[in-house]
Amino acid sequence: MPVTLVHACLRDGTGGSPTAVVLETGAPLGEEARRGVAVASGTSHAVFVRVREEDGPEPTVDLRFFTAEGELPACGHGTVAALVLLASRAAPDGPYRATLRTARSAFPGRARAEGGRGTGLFDPGPVDLRPPTAAERGLVLPALGLAPDEVGPEPRVAGVGRERILVPVSSRAALAALAPDPGRLRAACDRLGLLGAYVHSPPSAAGALAARMFAPSIGVPEDVANANGTACLAAHLAGRGFTDLAVDMGDALGSPARITATVVDGPGDAGRLGPRILIGGTARVA
Repeated sequence: MPVTLVHACLRDGTGGSPTAVVLETGAPLGEEARRGVAVASGTSHAVFVRVREEDGPEPTVDLRFFTAEGELPACGHGTVAALVLLASRAAPDGPYRATLRTARSAFPGRARAEGGRGTGLFDPGPVDLRPPTAAERGLVLPALGLAPDEVGPEPRVAGVGRERILVPVSSRAALAALAPDPGRLRAACDRLGLLGAYVHSPPSAAGALAARMFAPSIGVPEDVANANGTACLAAHLAGRGFTDLAVDMGDALGSPARITATVVDGPGDAGRLGPRILIGGTARVA
C-alpha cells in the first residue's frame, strides 16, 4: 500500500508538518497496522483517505487519523494534507471540492493544487469553549513550567472533537522559552481528559501570533502544526473582534509552519453556537 508524504501547513513555502497520507482503495487496514504507518513513515500523524463511489456533484471522502498510540477524532493539518493530495491527483491546475467525513462529523473541504503544491481549506465545525476549572489550571500550568502570574488573561478549554486548554503567555519570547515536563503534562492531561495544551502569544492588531501545541497524551510531545487548536483559538478571539489569524508554529522543532483561520459571517449548521471558522494551510506533496 503506497504512502505519500505531504508537508502540511508550510510557511513561506518551506517547513510544514510531515504527514503520511494513504489513499485506500482495497480492504481497510487494521488499527494496529494504521498506527504502524506513522511509525514506519517517521511522522507524528497518518491520515487514511477513502473516496466513496457515489453519485453527486462532489465526491464524499472518509478520513481517519492515527498517531503511534491510536486513533484521533480529528486532525486539522492531516485534513489539509489529504485535501492537497486529492486535488493534485483529481484536479491539477483546477479547484477541488469534496464533502469530508470523519467519525464525528461531515464538513466541506476545498483545495487547489499545481505542480505538487497547493492550498487546502475546510470548516472544522462548531467549537465548544469554557473557562478552565481550578483543577485544570492547577495541574496543567505547572507541568508547562508556568507560574500563575506568567499566564495571560482568559485561558480557555476548547474542543473540536476533543478538548484542549488554550494558554496565553506574554510574548513570543516567553513562548519560545517554554520547557514543559512531558511526563508531568501527560499525567495531567490523562487525568483531566484533555488532548493537550495549546500555548500562544498575544495577537497583533492584524491577527498575527505564534503558538506551540503539546500533546504527549497522544504520543506527540510537540506538534509542528495544530490546525484544530488554531480553530479553537479563532473562535475564542472572535469575541475580541479578531476575524483573521495567521499563526506561526514549529520553530522550536526546526520546521516552520503557518495556519490561517478566518471567522466567516453567515449561518452555520442548524442550531450551531458560535462563529463559523475556516481553517487553511498550504502543503507540498513529497
